[in-house]
Formats: sequence, C-alpha cells, structure tokens
Amino acid sequence: IIFFFFFFKQKTAYEMLRSLVGSEMCIRDRLLLIDIIQEMETEENFNVPRYQDIDKLLLRPSNFAPQDFEPGIELKTMFMQYSKILVIGAGGLGCEILKDLALSGFRDIHVIDMDKIELTNLNRQFLFREKDIGRYKAEVAAEFVEKRVKGVKVTPHKCKIQDLDKEFYEQFQVIIAGLDNMEARRWINSMVHSLVEYDDENKPLRETIRPLIDGGTEGFRGQARIIWPFQSACFECTIETVKRVGNYNFCTIAETPRKPEHCIAYAQLIQWDKEFPGKKIDTDSPQDMQWIFKKAEERAQKYGIVGVTYMLTLGVVKNIIPNIASTNALISAACVNEAFKAMTFCSQILDNYMMFMGQTGIYTMTDAIQRKENCLVCSVKATSIQFTPETTLNEVIEHLKTNQQFSLQQPSLLNEKEQILAIFNPPQLYQLHKDKLDLTLKELEEKGYINSGCKLYVTDISLVNQIAILLKLSLIHI
Repeated sequence: IIFFFFFFKQKTAYEMLRSLVGSEMCIRDRLLLIDIIQEMETEENFNVPRYQDIDKLLLRPSNFAPQDFEPGIELKTMFMQYSKILVIGAGGLGCEILKDLALSGFRDIHVIDMDKIELTNLNRQFLFREKDIGRYKAEVAAEFVEKRVKGVKVTPHKCKIQDLDKEFYEQFQVIIAGLDNMEARRWINSMVHSLVEYDDENKPLRETIRPLIDGGTEGFRGQARIIWPFQSACFECTIETVKRVGNYNFCTIAETPRKPEHCIAYAQLIQWDKEFPGKKIDTDSPQDMQWIFKKAEERAQKYGIVGVTYMLTLGVVKNIIPNIASTNALISAACVNEAFKAMTFCSQILDNYMMFMGQTGIYTMTDAIQRKENCLVCSVKATSIQFTPETTLNEVIEHLKTNQQFSLQQPSLLNEKEQILAIFNPPQLYQLHKDKLDLTLKELEEKGYINSGCKLYVTDISLVNQIAILLKLSLIHI
C-alpha cells in the first residue's frame, strides 16, 4: 500500500493540479497548494490533515506488515518525535527527497551538501530560486522546507561527507544518499559498516545497524536500493557493475577528433596542462569551464565538428548525465518509502534493489542482490591476488588502482608486522618509504617484509579510515 502511495503520488498530484488550472504547471509550483493546511499544524499536534495518510498506515493492522508490527498511537508518536534521518545531497534527487520526507512525517532531518546553487540547477531543483544563486544548496533547501512545512527541522551541513566524524553519523537511524559520484557512495557505504558494533559472540548488535538507502538517476533510468550493513549486499559488492564514463582513446583525442566530446577532452586533458601547468581544474568554477569551452570550440571549428556547447562541456568535464525531474521524483518516492518502512515496519521492506527504466516505458524491476563473498567492505574473507616475484610494489599498487574489483585511489600498505610498505601522505613518510616502491616482491621477501601467502593491510582515501582491507598476497616462485 505505502509503495503504491508514494510511487504514484507524483503523477496523481500532477494530474489533479493540471485539471484544476487547465494547463501544465511549472515544476517549481509543485508545492504551492501545501499552504492550505500549513496553518493547522503545531509542534505538539500530530493529528492534522497532513498526517491522515500516515494514520492509515500506522494506526491499523496490515496484511502486508511483518508479524512484529504493532500499530497504534504510540508507534506514530515515537516515529514523529524521535526519528532522525540524514540526507546526503541536495541536488535534483536530494530536493525531492527532502520534500517527501517532510511531508511523510519525518520532523528531524539533516542534509549534507557542499555545492553552491548555479543557474543551471533551477530547471529541476525546485527548492531554489534565482535569488539563491551563489548560496549553499544545503542552507537554502533547509530554509525552504522549514518555511513550507511547519514543525519540521532541517539542519544543513555545508561540507564534504568525509569532514564529519563517526560520532556525527551515529546519531541517525536511517541515511539516504542522493549522490552523483562513485567515490562518495563508496565512502558512506564504508562508514555505515564501520558503525556496526558486536556482542560477545561476535554478532552485530541490532541497534547499531543503520540502513543506507541509496538512490541514483541517469536520464530516464533510476535505481533505489537499501543496504543493511553485514546483512545485505553493500555498494562495494556491486562496484564492478558500475559504468565508467568519460573514457576516450588518447590518440583519437590528440590526432583524429570526430566528436564534440573529443574536442572538449582535448582542451581538458592536453591544452589545460600546457596553459596552466600544475594547476587543477576547478569544475565548479565558471571561469575554468568557460576557458575549456572556448578552446574546445576553437578545435571543433578547426576540424569541422559541430555540437560543442557549454552544457556539453560541463557534461564531459564533470561527467554529468542529463537529469530528468520525473525520474528524480519517482526514485525519491521509492527511497522515502523504504525509509518510512524501515522506521515503522508497517510493510515489507524492499529486498533489496529496485530499478526504474523509463526510457522504454513505465517499467520497474526488483532484484535481491547477493553479497559478494570477498567484498572489501562487508566480508571478513581476504581477497587473494597473485603476482610473479619480478612484480614491483609500485605495479601492485597500480593494480589496486586500475583493477575494477578494487578501484582504489591512493592505497597505503602495511605488512602483518604493521611495517609500512607504501604510504603517500604525509609527504615526510612518503619520502621515508618511497624507495620500496621500486623493489620487486622477491626483493621485499629477501628483506623480510613479505612472504608467500602473507596478508597485506590496505587503507585508501575512498574508504573510511577505520576499515582495513585484508589482502592475501600469493607469490609464484619461478
């Protein structure tokens, strides 16, 4: 019941509003009718028209609910007074999630987003207005939701998710991620697993298991999944299925460009370094993006290529995929639906992955993704990799960075004696141990650092510091 309520409410509301006004409505006008009931709500009073639909779910029995579901006013009061939820991302999907949460009875919401509002955001991120350009998304979104839905408190955090410590994440019962990049998803997935505590029998304590609900959209396609740490498949379990975007053959870029994207990649990867050696491109800087756009446009004209635009430049440089508002609305509804069920147990929870494929019709599918036996995050089993004795330590590190099974960014290695084999930060330690990078595994074995079948402990900036990766190294002696 609750799934269909949230999943189809966007289309139903749209049709109702359209029939009232007689024409299609602008996306930013979606919430205008909320004002009708806004004055009826107070901090202490939950018995208002806005929450009548919640009453139908929480105050009466359901054949769809688990056996331990106990409907009643106590459940509703506990849910609305004590639920504390974190939303990561206040972009196209995040705006929808914040709105849905506020209108679903969640009254204590935190949101993290370090980005500022740009003009190009306004067509789909309906919590923002033109006057907000230049302000932080999290801050403006929090103000808008609090103003629209009285009694809801939204706390903004204008920082990276990596800037907040373990104690911060421990305060939430549910975390919803509306992120658009793999690195941040890997990190928060690693964090929720690090929050789990164990009893004397080495079994996870139920109260320390916080579900991570991950939503993502890509044009007319989208997915929502719920991750129960150490109980269901985590994001790392499926990292090998993540599509890599923005990869072009270097020779094609440099010598025979055929597409607008090739011209943009040339300006980004080649011309930028020549013009600004040592300077990193700031993808959030309009000046940097304009420079790349102009250079790409010049190269396109030289080769008779049409189609280089500023928006395409942003898409190639930032790996942006067009955002469709209706897809965001559907995936947000699915994510909030799971959050509501996770907090109240009023219905069966998704097991554990839902995909929407709007490019071919209104079609969804669900799948119970299985845990990966040697997952780097949720498995205790070490991953075995095999190298020849002539392999250098630097080549091992490159394997950890480029192999899709690992996809690490800057791995540091310790041996079983906790001796440092490779470390890149701070610079002083890197200088102290950098000579080991050129040693072969055979030479490291002769020096007593490793042996055939030993374990290496690996940490990486893409994972939470508290999580170590156990890596079994097998040497083949020739």
